[in-house]
Amino acid sequence: MAVTRSQSATRFRSLNLALDRAVCQPKIPNWVAQPAKVAFCVRGVVSPLLSNLYLHWFDKLFHRADGPAHWAGAKLVRYADDFVVLARYQGRDLTGWVESKLEGWLGLEINRDKTRVVNLKEKGARLDFLGFTFCYHDDLKGRGWRYLNVAPSAKSLKQERAKLHEMSDHRQCFKPIPQLIAEINRHLKGWSNYFDFGYPRVAFRGINAYIRYRLTQHLRRRSQRPFRPPEVVSFYEQLQRFGLVSL
Repeated sequence: MAVTRSQSATRFRSLNLALDRAVCQPKIPNWVAQPAKVAFCVRGVVSPLLSNLYLHWFDKLFHRADGPAHWAGAKLVRYADDFVVLARYQGRDLTGWVESKLEGWLGLEINRDKTRVVNLKEKGARLDFLGFTFCYHDDLKGRGWRYLNVAPSAKSLKQERAKLHEMSDHRQCFKPIPQLIAEINRHLKGWSNYFDFGYPRVAFRGINAYIRYRLTQHLRRRSQRPFRPPEVVSFYEQLQRFGLVSL
């Protein structure tokens, strides 16, 4: 059954009223009479749902016959409340249309600190989106052209190193080594499956080196007598024997 915009908006207001009653204003008895409002729920469990309920109509307008998908040849890539508008020419007509629909028609507020127009063809320009960095690099063989490089962003790598540091710190010394290695392997496989797009080889090498360094430090401090691999066996080889994966 098709749902009209008015029906969806009514359900959205009802959802927010219920949230206000249950979470934000639990002591207000006449909650039905309260005006609908969008609660601040960034990174909350319900945040993607509310974003999709609202921005679904932005998607519809964008791809409508009189939307910028047709008169500007633009492409919209959106995940929850994060989106990128791709177009060959980013003129005032396009940016003005996006701002008017989001802030004027939908009543939302654009985060100006995270919103900008990027020309990736310019030297040093880059775009970070959904954990990836998009930028043009010179051809590695010096053939005079450039290619679009897609790799895990610096922020994603920093977060991954922090997670691996937590998984291999002194608080994990009580775990048997096979269990610890299995947990790290499971995490590394999930992380690499997400970022296995574009050219992640350099980033993967850095993560491989970092986790081997962390586990070497971990093994050396597991007890009063540090762990030592057998003679003529390096820590790198010992970690391979334990079954540590390589990205």
